[in-house]
Amino acid sequence: MYKYKTKGTCSSEITFDIQDGKLNNVKFKGGCSGNLQGIGVLVEGMETEKAISLLKGIKCGHKKTSCPDQLSIAINEVLEEEKNGK
Repeated sequence: MYKYKTKGTCSSEITFDIQDGKLNNVKFKGGCSGNLQGIGVLVEGMETEKAISLLKGIKCGHKKTSCPDQLSIAINEVLEEEKNGK
């Protein structure tokens, strides 16, 4: 299970698993509960690269980021760490 502390959003943390290149068990701590549960359901089983491409750059109101954008950043960080052997 991966854990990511969000920056600039109402949610404070995202946890998720990656198995065989696909997302599983995406959960947000805090934030808009219904919307974030929905995002978790929608990305369940989705390939990581597809999730990144769909969620990257989404903004929330006047903020420079959003919970979906933060998820894309979290996934990308995990993939980069795995690529670099960390």
